[in-house]
Amino acid sequence: MVIKPLRYRHRPHLFAYTLFDERYIQLQVPEPFRAWMENVYHRARRIPGRRLKFRWYSVKVRMRTRRDVIRFLYCHEFYHWYLWEVRGEKSSAETACDRFALAHFRKQHRHTDWEQELPGYSFQRRRLRRAA
Repeated sequence: MVIKPLRYRHRPHLFAYTLFDERYIQLQVPEPFRAWMENVYHRARRIPGRRLKFRWYSVKVRMRTRRDVIRFLYCHEFYHWYLWEVRGEKSSAETACDRFALAHFRKQHRHTDWEQELPGYSFQRRRLRRAA
């Protein structure tokens, strides 16, 4: 995992990506940092009709500190990795990753049973293989 500065022109925003083959996650924190509100789209519902149209549901999240940004982006990218590596599914489920990040980036996880929370994920195994 690498954390780099994100230079922006108009306003801060979130940016991160994962390279699965190289086992690489890059998170970018806005510089200069100032607190801001970010719209996080966590759900979509199809609108009936001939065309593919969706109603998007969002939550405004206040990014107060650099730590909030790093934790949110890491939770989001971790779920992409979990879907690809552990579940063997497509990793392009943005709303699912946002839901996971919203649920976990500000929580204390001392008593969380991750094997129950994320089926197939184990802290005991060092290297996880893609599910068949």
